[in-house]
Amino acid sequence: MEEAFESVEGVVSVVSGYMGGETANPTYAQVSAGGTGHAESVEVSYDPAKVKYQQLLEAFWRNVDPVTPNAQFCDHGSQYRSAIFYSSDEEKRLAEESKSAIERSKRFSQPVVTQLMQASTFYVAEDYHQDYYKKNPIRYKYYKFNCKRTQRLEALWGKP
Repeated sequence: MEEAFESVEGVVSVVSGYMGGETANPTYAQVSAGGTGHAESVEVSYDPAKVKYQQLLEAFWRNVDPVTPNAQFCDHGSQYRSAIFYSSDEEKRLAEESKSAIERSKRFSQPVVTQLMQASTFYVAEDYHQDYYKKNPIRYKYYKFNCKRTQRLEALWGKP
C-alpha cells in the first residue's frame, strides 16, 4: 500500500506498520505468524489542502481485495485482513459512506468484508519494511506478479 498511497498527490508520507492488535511493540515475525491480532497497515500523512480524505479512501479501495476475508492476494491470515482504521468521527463517517457506496453498487457478488475500526496504537514496522517496493524493486515486482495482484485488482475494479 505504500506504493499506492505515495503516488497520490498531497500525500506527505506513508509508513508501514501494524495496528489493531493486543501485543505491544510487535515484530514482523510475530505479526506474520498470526496471533497478535494486528493487521499489517500503513500510516498515511497528507496535506488536506491538496488531497481529501475521500481521495485516500478511493486509493485504498482500488488497491485492495475487499471481498476475500483475512487475505490480500497470496498473503493469508487475519494479519492481512482488509481494514480502514479511522481517527475521527468524520473519518469514520466518510469510510462508512464509501463502503456503503461500494456495497450498494452491487459490483461484487460476495459481501465486502473490509473492516472499519477505530485507530489504535500504530507500531512502526522494521526499517527493512519501509519503502520495500523501492529498496527491492525486482523482488517486489516478482511478488506482485507471482501473487497475481495486478490481475486480481483489474478483475475487481477494472483497468486503472
